[in-house]
Amino acid sequence: MLDVALRKARLGMSAAGVPLGLASEGSFGPHPAIPYIPAGMELLVFVDDERGIVVTESLVAEKTNYDHLVILPGAASEAFLQRIGFPTHGLIVRPNEGEVASALAKGIVDPDRLRRAIEAAAAVSSDGRARMETDMRAHFNPTRMESLAILAERLAQRLARQCPACGAPGFGRTGSRAGLVCEDCGAPTELVLAEILGCPACDYTEERSRGDGLQRAPVQHCPLCNP
Repeated sequence: MLDVALRKARLGMSAAGVPLGLASEGSFGPHPAIPYIPAGMELLVFVDDERGIVVTESLVAEKTNYDHLVILPGAASEAFLQRIGFPTHGLIVRPNEGEVASALAKGIVDPDRLRRAIEAAAAVSSDGRARMETDMRAHFNPTRMESLAILAERLAQRLARQCPACGAPGFGRTGSRAGLVCEDCGAPTELVLAEILGCPACDYTEERSRGDGLQRAPVQHCPLCNP
């Protein structure tokens, strides 16, 4: 994701002839910690060639309409459409089996166009069915826009923080250290004990206690008490 976002930013910088660039990239699938629910991973990158820095922020978006439905032409789909927010959220329709490009339609926000797209995709699919997917491109997905707005605010706040050592903008969280001890037995767990903050321009780092103030891990996270 980072490589793609950097290429996007630099393409824009090259086209505009400017030393600053901003780009986003998203990926959708099972939640990294709770695989049975869908989630989005959002990344925002800021490139500053004047200072020679790259600043990134990311988030796991648990609020997402990422979903799909395989359907026969004329079959009921109202529950699915309501769940994913159609028509304010766009859809992609393609053949369920066979060559996707033979009847691929994106950015569908009109019921009549949706019906025609389903019929066209089903007609060339070997099983006679079409696959409707949520269009996860941000300009067709207001739910994703909300996540990107949160991420943009985080990036703006980070760029406003200067490195204590060199004064470069973008000082912020770069990693974490696990080992928060169990509230019952005192054994270390995989929960975050401390956050690592760093500078995008120099090697300066700091380690700080986790931001939520949690000092002991709930017993359900302990590998000894709850193996």
